[in-house]
Amino acid sequence: QVQLDESGGGLVQAGGSLRLSCVASGHVVRINDMGWYRQAPGKQRDLVATITRSGRTNYAEFVQGRFTISRDNAKTAVYLQMDSLNPEDTGVYYCNFQAMGLDYTMRDYWGHGAQVTVSS
Repeated sequence: QVQLDESGGGLVQAGGSLRLSCVASGHVVRINDMGWYRQAPGKQRDLVATITRSGRTNYAEFVQGRFTISRDNAKTAVYLQMDSLNPEDTGVYYCNFQAMGLDYTMRDYWGHGAQVTVSS
């Protein structure tokens, strides 16, 4: 079984920065794509950024130039550096891994969510 543990959320003023981390634990055989999604109150969950195993990144237009996704394959971790935050970035941020456990089946795994609140 693969578990994802998120950390780094919190309250920040507009213009500030936060860094989210997500680490996989358990019996991880392989991780392909990693990503971050967010869900604002009353809205659907939206893609924020993804990164492939080789390091190719993809960002939602609304975070281009402000957020940076990175990964550490040795630590089975993914990070999201968030700069120039604004109140519209408020929401719960979820990490997502395409991962394979000991059953050798590739599945989607989700973190429990990290609250990010940006005050104006």
